[in-house]
Amino acid sequence: MNSEKKLSKPIGRFILLTNLIFLPLFCLVGAVKLLGYPTWIFDIVHGIAAWSSTFAFVVLFKKIYPGQSLIQFIKNTFREKLNLTAVLTASIIQIFIFLIILFFISATSETDSLFTKTSWGALVYYFFKTLLSGALGEELGWRGFALLELQEKYPPLLASIIIGFWWGLWHLPIWFTEGYMGMDLIKYSFFFMVAIISTTILMTAFYNLNRNLTIPIAIHFFFNLFFDIINGNLIDLFMYNALLYGIAALLLIVINPKKVLYGKKNMIPINAKSSTT
Repeated sequence: MNSEKKLSKPIGRFILLTNLIFLPLFCLVGAVKLLGYPTWIFDIVHGIAAWSSTFAFVVLFKKIYPGQSLIQFIKNTFREKLNLTAVLTASIIQIFIFLIILFFISATSETDSLFTKTSWGALVYYFFKTLLSGALGEELGWRGFALLELQEKYPPLLASIIIGFWWGLWHLPIWFTEGYMGMDLIKYSFFFMVAIISTTILMTAFYNLNRNLTIPIAIHFFFNLFFDIINGNLIDLFMYNALLYGIAALLLIVINPKKVLYGKKNMIPINAKSSTT
């Protein structure tokens, strides 16, 4: 029998360590950019920084789940068979949002191209860069661990808002590198947080319908991909995303399929299956 004591306040310590790991990596990203290193080096360092939540979870894992296997925990996050209906519904919502934003930008923008990636090579490169950084790098910690752990104490909707808030604040150093000041910085920060929290609610709803980490990874991936390939003003893009993902989140709250955002129905934590003997 394992006598190790489980870590107290694991969510708080995870969030703290995630930020402590991220800040020096973020500074390294800035240094690489300022020193004029090639883009591919910048992308690698930027991608590594995005994995700070996973690094934090790995460091804390044995203290959070004494006697359990990290590899088995990760396997369990992908164990459940993907529900095609859940995957398609989440994808259709995001594609619909993307098309609406594209329409808004095309009606208001005077740029020559609606897209930031104008060649197939650039698009393929960005596809894999987006997948390997934010989507794969962040979700094991934020959703695979923190969201599910928090749902053992709070209803899923409240857990979503809490995790979405801290996940959004984790990006705070990035806010001050965009060059915004005054009211523009306030608008950028506000729309950013609304978009992040709304997206987290979307992730939670579909993740609880189909407890496979592929779901939040895919939602995160498409959010980043669709956001960054549209050629538009950054504040406007976040405003549109905040509005449309906010509407999608509200609809999910009202519809609430199978009570995935209320109560604790089917909230069996993944780590409950990962004990080692």
